[in-house]
Amino acid sequence: MQNELGLYIHIPFCSRKCPYCSFYSVKYSSADAEKYCQHTIKTLEKYAEKYSSKKLDTVYIGGGTPSMLKTKGLAAIVQAARRLFQAEPREISVEINPSSGLLIDFSKLKEAGVSRISVGMQSIDDEELKRLGRIHSASDTQLLLEKIKIGGIKNISADIMIGTPGQGLESISRAIDFCLKNEVKHISAYMLKIEEGTEFYRRQNELNLPDENTESDMYLYMCQEMERRGYKQYEISNFAMPGFECRHNLKYWNCDDYLGIGPAAHSLVDGNRFYYENSFEDYYNGKTKYESAGGDPEEYAMLRLRLTDGLRNDLYKERYKVNIPKEYFERAKKLAVQGFVKICGDSICFTPKGFLLSNSVTAKILWG
Repeated sequence: MQNELGLYIHIPFCSRKCPYCSFYSVKYSSADAEKYCQHTIKTLEKYAEKYSSKKLDTVYIGGGTPSMLKTKGLAAIVQAARRLFQAEPREISVEINPSSGLLIDFSKLKEAGVSRISVGMQSIDDEELKRLGRIHSASDTQLLLEKIKIGGIKNISADIMIGTPGQGLESISRAIDFCLKNEVKHISAYMLKIEEGTEFYRRQNELNLPDENTESDMYLYMCQEMERRGYKQYEISNFAMPGFECRHNLKYWNCDDYLGIGPAAHSLVDGNRFYYENSFEDYYNGKTKYESAGGDPEEYAMLRLRLTDGLRNDLYKERYKVNIPKEYFERAKKLAVQGFVKICGDSICFTPKGFLLSNSVTAKILWG
């Protein structure tokens, strides 16, 4: 049983749905948002009592668009989490979109306990942003970054999307330069996925999307350019200046305990996975669904392979009291010849080329 707990709070409101987004969200209304904040604080109270033996050490507020709750709503939730869990978490992150984020008072968020901001930048090319259906501009992002720093929060992350309609390598390079110039400490770089049920899925034949080989070249170029500018890759899609890795997200890949609150939020606590359905009604009725047992050796190995330091025998043995199965190393040696993995002492680590095919490479290591 683990003593530390991460907390994820989903804020499911947006001004409108982005055409590529498959995350659960609904149209914002001030009345719905007020009700949601109040219920979320009551839910925090219930879980703080249930998990009183655990120390809350990270908080991540994501969405949706958390900045739709404005300064008052976000500060109230953060302060409630700290008060109810009687904790001073090492990291409290909030996702902020450049459009609604310009109305946030970041000095008040810092005062409430927020230590990290994740900016939904996606691109710094205005034409690309339009093609992605975003309602902000590159200048909005610039203003937002300045506002965050003036508010006293220096730990800033930004999202970059790659493989978007009409995108070229120069766009990726300029986005990384923009982050470096603005002292952004962490970059999450996601390859665009066309998800069923989205507007992009319905329109995919008319989108000017890169082919698979071009998308692969974009990813490898991005990894190279991040490294050149001082951003170290620590996970398939995540890069950080040394010491600025996202503590909360590392919980997911280490199979550590985390509690998810809100519609569509998932949890892993004390070896059990459970979640809320995509339903306000279920959330307001406190109804979660049991998913499965979690954190077994195989699942741990699968998730650790997402990290650049990979599946390490010292950590595996500390957790499960046995060594990594020998067959994992035997299979990994064959994949190392092909350039997909590296074997570093007692660790199996993916190369950037391996990350491109992570699902199939992971399957070959674990199951042959």
